[in-house]
Amino acid sequence: MLEQARQRTVEFQSRLKDAGIDLAIITDESSIAYLAGFWGYLSIEFGRPTFLLVRPEEAPLVITPLMESEMVGAMTWVENIETWEDAGERRWENVLQRAIGDDPGKIGVEKAALPPIVRNWFDDQMPGIQLHDIAPLLGEMRMIKSPEEIEVMKQAGEIAGAMMRGAEGALGEGRPEYEAALAVIEAGTRKAAGFLTAKGWEAFISPMIHNLQIMQSGRDTSMVHRRASVKPLAKGDPVYFCFCNMAQFKQYKLGFDRMFFIKQVSDEAAEVQQAAIDAQQAAIAAIRPGVTAESVAEAADEVYRERGYATGYRTGRSIGMAYLESPELKHGDKTVLQAGMTFAVDGGISVDGRFGGRIGDSIAVTASGSEYITEYPRKILTVNR
Repeated sequence: MLEQARQRTVEFQSRLKDAGIDLAIITDESSIAYLAGFWGYLSIEFGRPTFLLVRPEEAPLVITPLMESEMVGAMTWVENIETWEDAGERRWENVLQRAIGDDPGKIGVEKAALPPIVRNWFDDQMPGIQLHDIAPLLGEMRMIKSPEEIEVMKQAGEIAGAMMRGAEGALGEGRPEYEAALAVIEAGTRKAAGFLTAKGWEAFISPMIHNLQIMQSGRDTSMVHRRASVKPLAKGDPVYFCFCNMAQFKQYKLGFDRMFFIKQVSDEAAEVQQAAIDAQQAAIAAIRPGVTAESVAEAADEVYRERGYATGYRTGRSIGMAYLESPELKHGDKTVLQAGMTFAVDGGISVDGRFGGRIGDSIAVTASGSEYITEYPRKILTVNR
């Protein structure tokens, strides 16, 4: 993985040169992982920025908090590492200023991902410097996954499948929602641990499945992104699991959703869920190189219209090291699909205040169509406990 990260950086440097960018300042965690091969577990929300500075014809530079530097040095291929401290002369602002220099030339950043604390610093300290958006340069690179990347994503898919089996096994009439959420964490963590060793770069990869579980049951399934609670499950309840913020491995993040029903399913709920499944399957059947992203969305929308439903959901999104990458499977996105692209493809209907119908899988675009990264039955699922 580290050699691939190094090669990506070389390609990125070439793209910077062609675009006339003299210095790229990368702050987004997923972009730093993509190019430099490392990530931390203390994020910018704590006011602790990490930077990767890339010039077209110089070795890249990492600027990281001192407390993170030992782990960063062990994870990355980048040799030049500068550290900053919380107080004094070596605050991050001063270290960054010196690294940028007095005559930096044309500076590029990922504008949408630039943390406010860094944006404010540029506004205050370098008001005459225009920041150019280099997100399209990196985004275009990240659209196409290498075979090695897809293999990691398939491992993430196996982890996601274990998580869903754990979820299903913990469901039952009278059982509280949070018990299923706990089962998800345990099953996924144990599966992830089986793919890791305690040697080299992998020694710094945590197998722990984390983030607050997206789960809801009964009438709350219309809310889409509610979290697991202490509410007991009742007979006939739909139970929805979304792993989009949890099904990840080595920074690669998937989309994966399933709906279950406790002991029985009403005719109306079954109709809604089947429509969601059929819409998703129509979208996946439409995926192949040469078609546009919006045409895949249209294939799903045709099913919704035929069944008498309207949906505000996009049909899918590109997946990779970030939770949301480009392109998206929605109307207006005319990106032409290519082999090596990877997507989360969803079917989704909400009936406000009553229930919803949902399913989601991750796929990779192949030379002739697509293949599943996630595997679990794609049908109405009933739990008889």
